[in-house]
Amino acid sequence: MRLEDHPTVRQVRDNPKPTPPSRVSTRWLRELAEQAGADDVGVVPVDLPELEVDREHARTALPGARTYVAFCVRMNRDNVRSPLRSIANTEFHQTLDDADAVGHRLARALQEAGYRAVHPAAAFPQEMDDFPGRGWVVSHKLVAQAAGLGRIGIHRNLIHPRFGNFVLLGTVVVDFEVDEHSSPTDFNPCRECKLCVAACPVGAISKDGAFNFLDCYTHNYREFMSGFTDWVENVADSADREDYRRRVSASESASMWQSLAFRPNYKAAYCMAACPAGEDVIGPFLTDRKAFLADVVKPLQDKEEPVYVVPGSPGEAHVRKRFPHKTVREVSNGL
Repeated sequence: MRLEDHPTVRQVRDNPKPTPPSRVSTRWLRELAEQAGADDVGVVPVDLPELEVDREHARTALPGARTYVAFCVRMNRDNVRSPLRSIANTEFHQTLDDADAVGHRLARALQEAGYRAVHPAAAFPQEMDDFPGRGWVVSHKLVAQAAGLGRIGIHRNLIHPRFGNFVLLGTVVVDFEVDEHSSPTDFNPCRECKLCVAACPVGAISKDGAFNFLDCYTHNYREFMSGFTDWVENVADSADREDYRRRVSASESASMWQSLAFRPNYKAAYCMAACPAGEDVIGPFLTDRKAFLADVVKPLQDKEEPVYVVPGSPGEAHVRKRFPHKTVREVSNGL
């Protein structure tokens, strides 16, 4: 059968779809994203100079990419603030699912309108071929900051002017231009109160604003990527069951199983939990700072828990000095 005689081809030829405009209304796009479940939306061009680091990757994901649609989804604050990690991680996983669902629905709506769109994962899966280099497709925080969804605080999380840092981010990459771009917020909601500094078990955030990525990564991401690799190497290097149990406690084995079965679990994220910034968040901090410290920050500081550090690292020195009631676990971070 000739191509032109195929029923599908004849149907398409006889009923051509109108070509959508190459430039769309930002207002329409924002409404579409909000209908998909986004709590806030911003739009910026892929060619923005401050987003050059992502340009090649965005256009690999979607040839002809021209615009980023940045959005955020709110989290339940008290879940994130709980010293019980199962409660906090349930919130992370649920909101990440919500963010991915927003991206999926928005991309579907745009596809039905005749456009091309992709929505990289809000967190995982990532591209692991280049790990431990770059794994992400788009730097959601940088895009969101450029699109006016907030500013990055000293704890390196994005702080939304209203919702604080209790948001998770997503980006949809599209092949059209818009009639109006978003602008960055004209102030940083972060007041550098240093509660994130006080709460971090490994001292990854310094009072002067410096950030130790390796110490943060080693502990908080213990059951992700490199931490998993280190655990596997412990299994491989163990001479027998008793040797393995000397290397890895029963609770650590159970925790790794849980991360493998129910998604990887963060060990801290206390910087997010302690942050009082944002219009909807800051009220209790302003009303009674001592009560805020007692109710939010101190339970995280007082929690007895294993803290994962590279031997000889600043993180090890910090936890031994600042949190002697926490259990130092010397590990490799694989980096």
